[in-house]
Amino acid sequence: MQQSNITNDIKEPIGHLVEHRLPWLVLGLLGGIITSLIVSNYEKILSADVRLAFFIPIIVYMSDAIGTQTETIYVRQLKKSGGSLSKYLLKETALGLSLGGIFGIATAAFAYYWLGSYAIALTVGLAMFVNITLAPVLATLIPAILYKEHSDPALGAGPLATIIQDLISLLIYFLIASLIIL
Repeated sequence: MQQSNITNDIKEPIGHLVEHRLPWLVLGLLGGIITSLIVSNYEKILSADVRLAFFIPIIVYMSDAIGTQTETIYVRQLKKSGGSLSKYLLKETALGLSLGGIFGIATAAFAYYWLGSYAIALTVGLAMFVNITLAPVLATLIPAILYKEHSDPALGAGPLATIIQDLISLLIYFLIASLIIL
């Protein structure tokens, strides 16, 4: 990794750190606004069964958490050796499928036990499976792209990957809910 593109947070003045971090966080804020607008477009689905709203935080959180783990480990790998993107991506895809299966089944079982609805359990479980399967892939690709473009992936990948994952997670959840609930 090129040292000139990496900030040393301990030695840098606050103003310089703000200058480097602010654009990525503003991008996240704009993405959050877009995410809110997306959720508002699915009012009909949420009105059909408001219990679907109960699972928005867990679906978004799990996708983000798995993505953050992957991203942190991959950025560390980039710093050490650069690594082979194709091999790493293949491994993370297999990991995402495994974790997606585990958490998809667990979330579906919880939803059914709690609410007694097969439709909600299927919606939540399938959305969790798809989102968790995709999360490591996105969390690997975004830092890889930033690294290739000579930008510090430790600085921009987190906010960028988080908002992209949030948008995709909600779109997948509501698409699946549209197919199953409506």
